Amino acid sequence: MVQRSAVLDGEAEPSTRGQAADSRPPVVLQVLPALVTGGVERSAVDVAAAVARAGWRALVASSGGPMVRELERAGARHFILPLDAKNPITLRRNVTRLAELVRAEGVDIVHARSRAPAWSARAAARRAGAHFVTTFHGTYGHRGLFKRRYNAIMLQGERVIANSAFIAEHIGEVYGAQGEKLITIPRGVDVQRFDPSRVSAERMIKLSTQWQLPDGASVILLPGRLTRWKGQAVLIEALARLKRDDYVALLVGDDQGRHAYRDELLELVRKLGLAGRVRLVGECRDMPVAYMLADVVVSASTDPEAFGRVAAEAQAMGRPVIATDHGGARETVLAGETGWLVPPGDAGALAGALAQALDLDADIRAAVAEAARAHIVDNFTVERMCNATLDLYAELLRQA
Repeated sequence: MVQRSAVLDGEAEPSTRGQAADSRPPVVLQVLPALVTGGVERSAVDVAAAVARAGWRALVASSGGPMVRELERAGARHFILPLDAKNPITLRRNVTRLAELVRAEGVDIVHARSRAPAWSARAAARRAGAHFVTTFHGTYGHRGLFKRRYNAIMLQGERVIANSAFIAEHIGEVYGAQGEKLITIPRGVDVQRFDPSRVSAERMIKLSTQWQLPDGASVILLPGRLTRWKGQAVLIEALARLKRDDYVALLVGDDQGRHAYRDELLELVRKLGLAGRVRLVGECRDMPVAYMLADVVVSASTDPEAFGRVAAEAQAMGRPVIATDHGGARETVLAGETGWLVPPGDAGALAGALAQALDLDADIRAAVAEAARAHIVDNFTVERMCNATLDLYAELLRQA
């Protein structure tokens, strides 16, 4: 498969990135189902902020959500549309709604970040004469002809962005897509926010007190919404194999209504005799501090992560990570240097890696911290992601 990397160093001046045909500031509309917490939403907000900083107009359309306020604080405008719907009638109506929005706001580029809104967005962009771009944020279910046809809308952009090399390879293998329009732009971490030097003792004391962390105990952290494929059960089973009790394991994340799965995890904790050592602490609004409190961070996903934000953020905070050996983790984790890669679903291998991580001496831990942060800063920053995306936009505008 042929692919072209669009990860660029430095930040181009807005004037070098091109203008709309009539010399006004370009207008970029991103469309996605909703603005809740997640990788798709975070990327949309980060890119919208970069578009606004460049002096362009940043628009986002979605069904709304808690990240709307952050988006608007970044200088972007949000439009509420039922883009989380998959009903064919609503999808057709969204074509008209989006086409009207594109015309009214003078949108130059429509950037779709999810399949259902992409079906409406492509038709709207064609109807209104705007460029159309897509981003593959995951592998999506692709078994069966219908599923692949549904997913194939994400290949219809003039440029198709893969958010990791793993996703670019997946696109080529499953859909046969290749060539100049397939661009790899890895996800990025905000290394200003995720910076250990910026975390105060007061913030750490506050969260430690809230979580009632015992003095002297090592902290094992698994961040991620409570859903089966994130591998919380695999971690619990691995902990049962550790012949030690000098730790507390924190499962950080919202169950998003999956109460049955939460109850299942609590029952597994009880059954394996880990009550008091494994805690489900819910959502955390200060993840830099959560990472700082951890001695090791685990990403135990049983399905491949498209990028693996947890592993990247944890390394930016100088924390050793254990991730499953597939997907984007193979790019973000340097096995044997910044962390460990273990087979997915293998509780025994995970237990072995945990034992090694918890037994690191101070000097090795410091060396891992330095290497981990340097790896993320050098390769996976939000600035790189945003600069590459804006350069892609500018290239399309120059072709107009």
